[in-house]
Amino acid sequence: MKLHMSLQTKFMLSVIALLCVLASLILFVIEKREVKAIYEEQRNIGIVVAKNIANMIYSQLFVWDEEGIEESIEAEVDEKLIYIVIYDRFRSPLTATRFIKDYDEIYSFSLLGQQVDKNSFFSERKRLEDQDSGQVLRILEVEVPIFVKGSPDRWGSIKIGLSLEETRKEMRETRLMLLLIGSVGLLIGILGAILLAKRITGPLKKLVEATVKISKGHFSQRINITSQDEIGNLARSFNKMSRQLLQARKKEEVANQKLIQAEKLASIGRISAGIAHEIRNPLTSVKLNIQKLMLSDNLDEVEKEHLNISQEGIKYMEKSIKDLLDFTRASELELARFSIEQILEESVKTLADSLALKKVRLKRNFQDELPQILVDGDKLRQVFLNILRNAYEAVDEGGEITISLSLLKERSRKIIKVVISDNGCGIPDKERDVIFELFYTTKTTGIGLGLAIARKIIEQHNGSIQLSENAKKGTSFEILIPVEAPQ
Repeated sequence: MKLHMSLQTKFMLSVIALLCVLASLILFVIEKREVKAIYEEQRNIGIVVAKNIANMIYSQLFVWDEEGIEESIEAEVDEKLIYIVIYDRFRSPLTATRFIKDYDEIYSFSLLGQQVDKNSFFSERKRLEDQDSGQVLRILEVEVPIFVKGSPDRWGSIKIGLSLEETRKEMRETRLMLLLIGSVGLLIGILGAILLAKRITGPLKKLVEATVKISKGHFSQRINITSQDEIGNLARSFNKMSRQLLQARKKEEVANQKLIQAEKLASIGRISAGIAHEIRNPLTSVKLNIQKLMLSDNLDEVEKEHLNISQEGIKYMEKSIKDLLDFTRASELELARFSIEQILEESVKTLADSLALKKVRLKRNFQDELPQILVDGDKLRQVFLNILRNAYEAVDEGGEITISLSLLKERSRKIIKVVISDNGCGIPDKERDVIFELFYTTKTTGIGLGLAIARKIIEQHNGSIQLSENAKKGTSFEILIPVEAPQ
């Protein structure tokens, strides 16, 4: 059965293993160097001690006073200095402390060679078992030559045995200290490895979670990683990919909406053509008969008024049928250069009398030196007139309508922004998403084609029309129209 481990666990275990190996190697090297330094220090101490004892017994050794030498060196022996052996010029034992005389393998043999000088010495570590207590003694044995002043020949030599118990205790303390330092360092390294693993794998977990969400269709996911390393680059690439996916989905939704709209228009077109054919013929007959009756001299004023009302109704029906057929047809734009201010002013002029009658104030906020735009002037005028008429009908007497014009720059193209606002009754939130739908209306008259036709014309110009979200009161329409000709 395979054991599945996370990337964070693998990384931590790998780093911890590497730290353990490195710490062990470092401690091993340091321990070896420390032990070597301690033994060298102990050896140097032994050389100094041996030479000091040689200087102390120099006069006695000069006359070969064995009893005096033995008495002097016996007084020097303690827990640290285990034994002392004095050799003559022929490397034979002259005298020694009582303890070592029982160990012939040490007492009888000098370690120095024949050819020595004042700087010569010999040192060796030995294990010695105490014959009385049975305790194993660890000893550093040091031997140095003795010279008489003025003579180049060796007069004798002195060998001492230093106890290594204090040295071993010092080495144990050193090893313990190194082990403690190594453990603390290893612990710090492990904590650092854990933090580093979390730092590295944390963003990767975010990437995985975001990838799962994107796979479920949540393309708005973003990863907030600001580092400048490879993970940061990966996060930025991921965010770029999610933005592109989100844009692609929005384009797909727009395309689907347009496809649905086209299919809806095609269906409405077929129905409208059938209805127009079925209604127009009898409606024309009714219209002609009413016109003939109007020419009669036998009608009184009341009858003529009723016939006039019937004619107005027929005209309204014909206009509704014509608007419906026009909406469903794929009409071509007749493009020309126009001043956007001119088109708006012509639309306002059409409603000037109505605005004055209702005492509606009209405010203009036009940016200076706006470029001319390549549009179908008549159709654009129809859009503005429709929105202005809706605003006029929405405000109370003495209300206010504001028209704003400004130029926007979006990447490599210029866009004219038109905002038409009023302080009327506004549009309920639940109806904001459907006001551009075909046949939607809140009026008692009309069949709900005005805003649907307006959106169609603006989209034919590669523009957009929508309700502004920041309108505090009333209604605000925001229209964007590219300056250049639509593709």
